[in-house]
Amino acid sequence: MTFLASQIALIINGTIEGDPGAAVDSFGKIEEASPGQLSFLANPKYEDYLYSTRASVIIINRDFVLKQPVSATLIRVADAYTAFATLLAKYQEIMQQQLTGIQEPIYMAKTASVGQNVFIGAFAYLGENVKVGDNTKIYPNVFVGDNVTIGDNSIIHPGVKLYHDCQVGNHVIIHAGTVIGSDGFGFAPQADGSFKKVPQIGNVVIEDHVEIGANATIDRATIGSTLIKSGAKLDNLIQIAHNVEVGNSTVIAAQAGVSGSTKIGNGVMIGGQAGIVGHIQIGDGAKVNAQSGVSKSLEPGKAVTGSPAYDYTAALRSQAVNRKLPELEKRIKELEALIKQLMSERISG
Repeated sequence: MTFLASQIALIINGTIEGDPGAAVDSFGKIEEASPGQLSFLANPKYEDYLYSTRASVIIINRDFVLKQPVSATLIRVADAYTAFATLLAKYQEIMQQQLTGIQEPIYMAKTASVGQNVFIGAFAYLGENVKVGDNTKIYPNVFVGDNVTIGDNSIIHPGVKLYHDCQVGNHVIIHAGTVIGSDGFGFAPQADGSFKKVPQIGNVVIEDHVEIGANATIDRATIGSTLIKSGAKLDNLIQIAHNVEVGNSTVIAAQAGVSGSTKIGNGVMIGGQAGIVGHIQIGDGAKVNAQSGVSKSLEPGKAVTGSPAYDYTAALRSQAVNRKLPELEKRIKELEALIKQLMSERISG
């Protein structure tokens, strides 16, 4: 599919410098793009490639000052990175609109219903009373359990498992291999040392515009719902335990884990491999550094690091002091020697 620079500029509200009729049919990184490809420049580290790239069209920031002429047609925008992301999303939307219909073989219960312009890939399973909204794509080998609802314009990638009673909103993306609604980790200790399983009879509710990476696991609630609120973005290989709440527009990086019943606020940022204990609250806008271990509630806006996690600014100061320890040791020894000399002179005097 071919697009002209003039068409692209309309989509991203850009200003053209060069040939409005420059055509592109694919995307490329600025350092290795070929003629007929579209690229962008947002990171100043890649500026040198702007003058040598073979890309036909390049998106750049409106205030970027050229140091030498460029051969490509430029489209200037307020934020090149955001504009490029918008363009990619539009391209993906166009390509996915072409994917409709129901492949064979699949299993669909008689009580299941699907909306208009859906795609259901081969070997998918749709259980009793399943409801799938308009324009939703369900790829091959997806399992959708009884009473699951999936909203409009959502994408469920291959091998996803949606256990019974779970709810998925509109414009949700769930990547391959992710499991939604598996049992929460609930076991009651017994007098004889064994553990009795606590039935997990709740569900998982995923609100609109959520994206969940590959091979993540979100456990169903013991009672009630495990809740992923609108706009949240979860990376690959994340564990969300039973009855957890993840707030609006919160982002969690890969291999992080959140224990049961913890409430995470809106706009929180959690780094990779962070671990968060159960039954605490993470305030709005808090930041948890990678590999941190959070063992107590965090107030809104708090930034922490380390295990156990503590104030981020204090941690930086501690690290700075640690780097100076050899120098401080030397100075202490010099001071001790000076004090010893002064005491000796005083005694002898």
